Amino acid sequence: MSGVAVLAVTPMIAAMAEKRAKRGATASRALKVRVKTARGRSAASTRWLERQLNDPYVAHARDAGYRARSAFKLIEIDDRYHVLAPGKRVVDLGAAPGGWSRVAAERVRSTEADPRVVAVDYLDMDPLPGVVVIKKDFLDDDAPEVIRAALGGHPADVVLSDMAAPTTGHRRTDHLRTIHLCEVAADFAVSVLSPGGHFVAKVFRGGTEGELLALLKRRFTSVHHVKPPASRAESVELYLVAKGFRGTQDD
Repeated sequence: MSGVAVLAVTPMIAAMAEKRAKRGATASRALKVRVKTARGRSAASTRWLERQLNDPYVAHARDAGYRARSAFKLIEIDDRYHVLAPGKRVVDLGAAPGGWSRVAAERVRSTEADPRVVAVDYLDMDPLPGVVVIKKDFLDDDAPEVIRAALGGHPADVVLSDMAAPTTGHRRTDHLRTIHLCEVAADFAVSVLSPGGHFVAKVFRGGTEGELLALLKRRFTSVHHVKPPASRAESVELYLVAKGFRGTQDD
């Protein structure tokens, strides 16, 4: 993965792993679960279930109260690139079930009295402390206006997107569909970010398409492809971190 930053496991994640290890042999056995194929369950479903049961990040997410293991991907990215700082305003696109939104709220110190995180999804999402949940397609014409209103009339400092198109099993097709989601998320970010803001989005291995990468390099001071430890080694996903939005005046 030339040009991709492969992040090290952060102290927080290492500490959680050590804590679980100290629970003894029972916990160790629990992380080596084999699942038998049951009637009505496909072999693929069985493999997925077995992987979930043996995935330490799934266990860590459950211990920490996060709604999804993907929360640790954002934690690891932010520990390296520092995109979430206290007081920043954040928009989380495709936010359900809310793993990234909770991490963002914790790190920018968003509260019920002063909410600084807006979670946007056309799917239902349960409430989170310090997070304004908007059930909406972010591609709707009025979405930027609605989101800015939810941020108290202010532009966003950070736009996050952990969205991925449903996979087809055809790598090139899946890559192109997810790149398209990243493209529309980037267009949205450009429309709502304040100067100096940051954009974090999922892409698939193969990198970012030339036109999108050119746009981001023109609009941001630095652009990185990142593989956080919480992203499974066999997964083709990468994350794009674009820092230092230049504003919209330089076309």
